[in-house]
Amino acid sequence: MLIGEYSYAIDDKGRLNFPPKFREAMGGTFIVTRWLDDCLVAFPEDEWERISALLSEKSMVKSRDVQRFLYATAVEASPDKQGRILLPANLRQHAKLEKDVTVIGVGRHAEIWNTQAWQQMNERLRSGPIAAAMEELEF
Repeated sequence: MLIGEYSYAIDDKGRLNFPPKFREAMGGTFIVTRWLDDCLVAFPEDEWERISALLSEKSMVKSRDVQRFLYATAVEASPDKQGRILLPANLRQHAKLEKDVTVIGVGRHAEIWNTQAWQQMNERLRSGPIAAAMEELEF
């Protein structure tokens, strides 16, 4: 399970040091693609395969836009010896990743955020929606 929040900086070549605990949990290669809320998502290969299988079982009409959204920008990421992954320019642009980055664990996947955008999202969640969601989930 991927949990926690980690702060890093992207270097000039677009490389991001990925959290060691996440690298260990996700294995040698994982999939990074754009995600909702202007962030990126990193899936372990087995989770990516599960999602792909789920999408292929659904009606083509219902799943094709999701497939296009996820697959068009997906890349395989393999950390180098220093634990860095290369984020292509198109993905960095989607999530507005320039320097300061926050990587968060979200159970089965990780999200990669512009730090300022993550702080704003976190504040928004705390100021309302999360309390309502927790109540609805009987948490």
